[in-house]
Amino acid sequence: MSVEVNNESGYDVDEAEFAALARYVLDEMHVHPQTDLSILLVGTDVMTDLHVKWMDEPGPTDVLSFPMDELRPGREGDLTPAGLLGDVVLCPEVAAQQARTAGHSTAEELLLLTTHGILHLLGYDHAEPEEEKEMFALQRRLLLTFLASR
Repeated sequence: MSVEVNNESGYDVDEAEFAALARYVLDEMHVHPQTDLSILLVGTDVMTDLHVKWMDEPGPTDVLSFPMDELRPGREGDLTPAGLLGDVVLCPEVAAQQARTAGHSTAEELLLLTTHGILHLLGYDHAEPEEEKEMFALQRRLLLTFLASR
């Protein structure tokens, strides 16, 4: 599993923890071990540009996902094919604001957003109530089991 974490945000984060979380989530989702994923942390200016360009929405957002090979989760004994999963782009400044509102740390918010972004790369969405229920329950389970294993 190749997980590349690049922090261009200037925000102090534990890059190894992001890579470990990503590997954990991909293993749990039965993604082939030769799959590549990139996680990029950026400032609000860069995130604003990406948000406007790709989502036609103003201002910065917390996380964007850019799928490459449109891989989907595998099953026990039936992994996804190897490939390029895509990019998860995080904005720590937006995450910090959300963390304050939610009453937890920025690090926890960024890990939650990383899990959320990876699930989007794997085809999960939350546009409909049933989709949201499924995706948010899965992201919660994945994050809590990852944190409990550390």
